[in-house]
Amino acid sequence: METRRDQFLEGMSRAACTVSVVTTDGAAGRAGVTVSAMASVSADAPGPCLLVCVHEKSAAAAAIAANGIFCVNVLGAGQSHVSDTFAGRIKTLDGDKFAPFDWGVMETGAPALDHALTVFDCRLKQVVEMGTHKVFFGDVVAVRNGATELPLIHVNRHYGAPAPLSL
Repeated sequence: METRRDQFLEGMSRAACTVSVVTTDGAAGRAGVTVSAMASVSADAPGPCLLVCVHEKSAAAAAIAANGIFCVNVLGAGQSHVSDTFAGRIKTLDGDKFAPFDWGVMETGAPALDHALTVFDCRLKQVVEMGTHKVFFGDVVAVRNGATELPLIHVNRHYGAPAPLSL
């Protein structure tokens, strides 16, 4: 018998989401993780704020909480290999997920992917524990928009890209 949880997971798999790599660095160390749960909270009061959801067992969750900063690196349609690396599906020889890619920093010092579609540099505002996840609310202190291209999306447990509408 299918449980409500099973039905929920199947339903959520049908909701297309952008794919991002959330990164942090500081006294608690450098860490990163792939997420599909990222959303705008507000653009206005007192400044832009967004949220990301990270599994509580992820090393990145503890590092983000301790470092107090994070970057949301929104991936473009051709960057599924970045997502797979930070999700642990692709292993690097030395175990450093950051090594295969080019990184910079913005205001907070969190790693910002050089060729990300968009980067939101955030200071941690609040953490809410919800079930198996930590919801990190971040005040956006800087934004870097890269080349205009289609985002990487995740839907039906696969990667894809949205099709542009022709009007």
